[in-house]
Amino acid sequence: MTRALPFGALDRLAAEHELDIWEGDLPPGPEVLRERTADADGLLSLVTDPVDADMLAACPHLKAIANMAVGTDNIDLEAAAERGIPVGNTPDVLTDATADLAFALLLALARRIAQGEAQVREGRWRTWEPASGLGADVAGACLGIVGRGRIGDAVARRAEGFGMDVLASSRRSGVPLAELLERADFVSLHCPLTPATRHLIGSEALARMKPSAYLINTARGGVVDQAALRRALIAGEIAGAALDVTDPEPLPADDPLLEAPNLLVVPHIGSATVRTRERMAEMAVENLLAALAGHPMPYPV
Repeated sequence: MTRALPFGALDRLAAEHELDIWEGDLPPGPEVLRERTADADGLLSLVTDPVDADMLAACPHLKAIANMAVGTDNIDLEAAAERGIPVGNTPDVLTDATADLAFALLLALARRIAQGEAQVREGRWRTWEPASGLGADVAGACLGIVGRGRIGDAVARRAEGFGMDVLASSRRSGVPLAELLERADFVSLHCPLTPATRHLIGSEALARMKPSAYLINTARGGVVDQAALRRALIAGEIAGAALDVTDPEPLPADDPLLEAPNLLVVPHIGSATVRTRERMAEMAVENLLAALAGHPMPYPV
């Protein structure tokens, strides 16, 4: 296990198997991960752990990988398949939590929550002013959802409750991405990170957005070209952006992106509710218990 997890599901795992739990607060480095997994039968990994072909080749006893995440871009699935190692993830469980956060970020951008809170804390709020702190209306605005999977659907349901018009663009349905970008007042990203979606939102895409539009990313950091986003924010090509995910994670404190105006960055907390993380741990444990007993994983990739 690449991190200590404070959830009861681990007791079930410990009752049947010997656990080797990485004791550090930060992820183990690649060499340490390879060394600690070399004699393991199972691996419970997090999205921060790179499980590549070289690591898998150094772990001859490995029979199962349970990734405590929906995404699996940290795992070389092809290499795992070649070695006959099943990989499990935790689908569906974080849909509502991530959709809640996406909408929270949308509202924070629209109503300038971070700027207002800083104004109060720094003593810059003098009095109520008719033209101060003006934000964007959410009710009646157009929301563009890029990637209409489970999380995208959940965000759409929340948007309908706010009286928003919803557009969606995905691989198989919806409007063309270019049209969505041109029409939307808010663009929320919910597509997986693949070679086709890496830097999907770059200079050309950002230039299509309205100067009054906002970008929200709770998918994967690599979907956005962060250098292009910085330029767009500085130039006023879009009104603002909120990111739960970045590339890399975490962003260095001196990363140029953090100098951009109207930018809100939070530390990858899309699934960070007690109920969601407990269920993610349960699903990861269920995957390992099944695979190590010679049964199919209940939540296979």
